[in-house]
Amino acid sequence: MRDTFLPFSPPSLGEAEIEEVIDTLRSDWITTGPKVKRFEADFAAYLGAPDALAVFSCTDALQVALAALGVGPGDAVFTTTMTFCASAHVVEHLGATPILVDIDATSLNIDPLALAKVIDEVKAEGRLTPKAMIPVHHSGHPCEMDELFALARRHNLAVIEDAAHAVPAQYKGGMIGAPRDEGVPHGIAFSFYATKNLTTAEGGMLTGTPSLVEEARLWALHGMSRDAWKRYGKGGSWFYEVIRPGFKCNMTDLQASLGIHQLKRLDGFQARRREVVAAYSAAFAAMPELQVPVERADVSSAWHLYVLRLNLETLTIDRGAFIDLLTEANIGVSVHFIPLHMHPFYRDKYALTPDLFPVAQGEYERMISLPLNPRLSDADVADVIEAVTSIVVAHRA
Repeated sequence: MRDTFLPFSPPSLGEAEIEEVIDTLRSDWITTGPKVKRFEADFAAYLGAPDALAVFSCTDALQVALAALGVGPGDAVFTTTMTFCASAHVVEHLGATPILVDIDATSLNIDPLALAKVIDEVKAEGRLTPKAMIPVHHSGHPCEMDELFALARRHNLAVIEDAAHAVPAQYKGGMIGAPRDEGVPHGIAFSFYATKNLTTAEGGMLTGTPSLVEEARLWALHGMSRDAWKRYGKGGSWFYEVIRPGFKCNMTDLQASLGIHQLKRLDGFQARRREVVAAYSAAFAAMPELQVPVERADVSSAWHLYVLRLNLETLTIDRGAFIDLLTEANIGVSVHFIPLHMHPFYRDKYALTPDLFPVAQGEYERMISLPLNPRLSDADVADVIEAVTSIVVAHRA
């Protein structure tokens, strides 16, 4: 057993980030200003996107994207039940209705076949107008985007990707975050929360169809025609107009100071994540009590999470006891996610029951997220493998 606790997902910050923050603090500008613009440009170039909008969180990125589409009361927005609550909360906040969909058992992403069936049901009922879908790239593994865009075209839906886990993921050779030109309104929302592959402590980014990003930019800062940098910087004008009932979502230069250098280190972070994934899977793949995560042949996962699934019929303990034993061994773990249909707000408001989402319910009950971050040493990885293996051996059925 380890002598010290192994954190689940600490940030990886270096001297360059610290020095950039200090430089910002010593400057005349700490809120949205030149470093945010620099980070937006760098991030867009990294993904091959025409533009990027830096905001305070991925939740904000989703919110302003939906607002830019005019989503509101009477509209239906489809998303997966296997996600963090923000994916559906943003729909609620705009007065629209989130429609939850079951998942594919292999990738843990939204199931296109299940989605097609649910869209047809909503259209047949006639109470709501299908407006958009929010596919979530669970763990950083891209969704089946070709199938989802085919559904979007067929039903005249916008596609707003929840890519909170998905930098730097790729789908069929293209970066997640580079908009597709298929006549479908398209946005991609990223998270830079403290546990993410790239962090600004709190923060997010929206890329996508240029017209959507341009409209979202208005919604992201009170609907004002000029931000503070354009008003107070050299050559700026004091005059502005409010042209949308917008939100307060802007990223600060302090946050961007971290992101500028985190982006430069992202490829190195990703290489280490892949090394850890390879070590875990090599150790666990041959154990019938465990199911390791997949990476389909036509994608490159961002490997934000390593979700191990327990084959509970081969063990004498349940998932909860397995987690307790890992915690006792000083290994930090988590579960991603408690499906939305199990949370009281969504369960009670929409009369949701587990039988409506049999795949998500079954997979949730056997999922464990193991530590996965670039700060893990080889010794840390060995400790995780030893702890998991010893629990399996001690509790085989």
